Amino acid sequence: MSIISIKDLTKIYNASQVPVHAVNGISLEFERGEFAAIVGPSGSGKTTLLNMLGGLDDPTSGTIVIDNQRLDQLKSSERIKFRLNNIGFIFQAYNLIPVLTARENIEFIMELQKIPKEQREKRSMELLEAVGIPDKANIRPRQLSGGQQQRIAVARALASRPKFILADEPTANLDSKSTGTLLDIMEKLNREEDITFIFSTHDARVVNKARRVITIEDGRVKNDEVRQ
Repeated sequence: MSIISIKDLTKIYNASQVPVHAVNGISLEFERGEFAAIVGPSGSGKTTLLNMLGGLDDPTSGTIVIDNQRLDQLKSSERIKFRLNNIGFIFQAYNLIPVLTARENIEFIMELQKIPKEQREKRSMELLEAVGIPDKANIRPRQLSGGQQQRIAVARALASRPKFILADEPTANLDSKSTGTLLDIMEKLNREEDITFIFSTHDARVVNKARRVITIEDGRVKNDEVRQ
C-alpha cells in the first residue's frame, strides 16, 4: 500500500510575465520503506516537488495523499500539526538551533509534540547512538563538524517517528568521508526500521545508494527506475 500518492501535481510561479511550470503534472506513488532519489538538473523541479510533499509549498493543482490524508486540502494550522507528527526533514544547511545542544536539538520536535521529558531524553540518546555520536550529546552545533551536524539533523528528523523523511541535498556540504558515513547510517535505518527516505539530490553517491531513482526534467518525470 502506498504511503504517498500524488496525482497530476502542478506548481506554477507567476513572478514574471511568463508563467513558470516548476512542476508540470507529476503523478507518483511511494511505498513504505523506500530509499528513493529524485534527480535532475538545477531548475528541474526537484526541490519544489519535495516542498509540496512536505506541505511547505502549496500545489497550483493536483492532489497529495499521505497515509489516506489529503495534504493539499488541509488548512495552514492543520498542515503544521500534520507535518509535526508525520514528516521528518533533513536540509542542506542543517538548520540546527545554535543555542541548543545536540540532544536538545533532537528533543525540540518531541517537546512540540508534548512528549514527557523522560521519554524525550531516552529517545534522543537512542538516536545519538544510532547515528554514532552519543558523546556529542551536550555539545552545541558550532563546536561540531559539518558531518556531525548533519548526523544530528538525521536524528532530529527521526525523533518524531515520522511516516517518511524528506532530504533536500543532505550531502551537498559534506566531504566524501562524511557523506559515506551519513549514507551508511541512513541506509541502515531505512533497512532495519523500515523508514522511508526520499532524497532530492545531485550527488552521485546518493544516487548509487538509492533503490529507486526518479529523474525529473522541466517539471516532468522522465524516468522512474526501481533497483533491487
